[in-house]
Amino acid sequence: MEVLYLLIPMSVLLVFGLMVLFRWALGSGQFDDLESEGTRILGEESHPVDGDQTTRGKRVEQSDTAR
Repeated sequence: MEVLYLLIPMSVLLVFGLMVLFRWALGSGQFDDLESEGTRILGEESHPVDGDQTTRGKRVEQSDTAR
């Protein structure tokens, strides 16, 4: 029963902190435009992918059987 004297104030502080964080996110414009990021990925790329591009800074080597 004594543990409730610790857990209840801690949970109230946690909820209060999350509410402050949510209010900050609303005020800083984090939720202003929810639709454009979802549709941006559906748009076509303006530059074609070249077969000679590197992967993560390293040149991709083909095996002898693939040539």
